[in-house]
Amino acid sequence: MRLLIPAAIFSILVLAGGVAAVRAQSLADVAQKEEERRKTVKPASKVITNKDLAAVPPPPAVTPPDDAKAADAKAAEVAKTAKPAEPGAGDKGPVKDQAYWSGRMKELRAQVDRDQLYAEALQTRINSLTADFVNRDDPAQRGVIERDRQRATGELDRLTKAIAEGKKAIADLEEEARRAGVPPGWLR
Repeated sequence: MRLLIPAAIFSILVLAGGVAAVRAQSLADVAQKEEERRKTVKPASKVITNKDLAAVPPPPAVTPPDDAKAADAKAAEVAKTAKPAEPGAGDKGPVKDQAYWSGRMKELRAQVDRDQLYAEALQTRINSLTADFVNRDDPAQRGVIERDRQRATGELDRLTKAIAEGKKAIADLEEEARRAGVPPGWLR
């Protein structure tokens, strides 16, 4: 009698699970319902890009009042001594659009990435040369290895400085772009 009750409960649970599996939707039914749902969904609204937006002029530069008079006097003096512009001399250089800013940023980041990769390779070489130096007994071989290691260490120092300068150039470009009113997305 004691085993009959748990066996009955187990049988009921197994049957209930089987009924639930029979009632489950087939993959074809789910696909058909999804197709009907997609037909009723409205098409996506218009996507706005940077080309759709009007250009915003950068804010005017604010000069302190006491420096304004000196700047006006200096500008008037420069205007008096300046030569008239020749035709065709008014070219301002490249157009500073999204391609210009992203291109400059990509060049700087690519250079920093190359330098970092090369620095990592040099560090591996220095570690290898150091291990070779310690494991050699011949003074002539140790001298050659030490010379190579010193050369690699000097190159690594040069690369470390170049990486720091590259990161500073990236920060300077970001600041220049911010001052020019360039959207941050253009620098990616």
